[in-house]
Amino acid sequence: MALSKLTGTGVAIVTPFRKDGSIDFKSLEKLIDFLVSGGVSYIVALGTTGETPVLSKAEKKAIISSVIEVTNKRIPVVMGIGGNCTSEVLETIKSTSFDGTEAILSVSPYYNKPGQEGIYQHYKLIAEASPVPVIIYNVPGRTGSNITAETCLRLAKETKGNILGVKEASGNMSQIMNIAKEKPAGFLLISGDDALTLPMMAIGGSGVISVIGNAFPADFSRMVKLSLEGRYEEARKIHFRLLPAIDLAFAEGSPSGIKAFLDVMGITPNFVRLPLVCASKELYKKIENFVKNY
Repeated sequence: MALSKLTGTGVAIVTPFRKDGSIDFKSLEKLIDFLVSGGVSYIVALGTTGETPVLSKAEKKAIISSVIEVTNKRIPVVMGIGGNCTSEVLETIKSTSFDGTEAILSVSPYYNKPGQEGIYQHYKLIAEASPVPVIIYNVPGRTGSNITAETCLRLAKETKGNILGVKEASGNMSQIMNIAKEKPAGFLLISGDDALTLPMMAIGGSGVISVIGNAFPADFSRMVKLSLEGRYEEARKIHFRLLPAIDLAFAEGSPSGIKAFLDVMGITPNFVRLPLVCASKELYKKIENFVKNY
């Protein structure tokens, strides 16, 4: 697989639901077509934005099958497979078909808060078991533990190239800069924070796995493309234009905010599964006003 396939703008897609809580596959198809036509580089299915903690195994299988079918090789698909039980993650990999999938995005083990050696061993086994490349996902705000730059670089250098990159959502720019400085050639440094994508690109980042890209795929992809070309003055204009949307999307948590955006835009309906709740009326109104004036 050419590494450049996953350079640029990836979008962590939402899972659309109907009012009764069932999966809305028609809206999922509409969203994918919207993203492809918007010029995104690839799609990430079954990530945090897809509300995977509240999806059954059967639903996850149905979603990834639908995503691969609808995308129809127009752009690559990355599948989220992660967890805090290493043996269970390995079993999931073993029982999963990766036809039509370019890579795995695997979140760092959460809740049980392993140390750095435990995190290293967890990913080492995943890299050995996976038939497709693996992207590490570091998001301490959700997992309760951080993957240090040292551990990330150790994995990048010691897993025979099967760890493709890292989605970095720590918000720690000092840590991110150390990864950028020391990473092997070809190792992807991917922003996991929409608001930090531009500064991460400036220090050598390869792109983003975005939430706000669900609603603004063309503009966000354009900003990332300009950054990759070193055209930062033009990229900054788009960055600052989208910054209020990013703030609104995360004001009451994700994916509640981005689902409100997609509902206002008529792409997917505004339903989430408990324990998440929909955006408040006040936030929805602000999102409506932003979209109207954008």
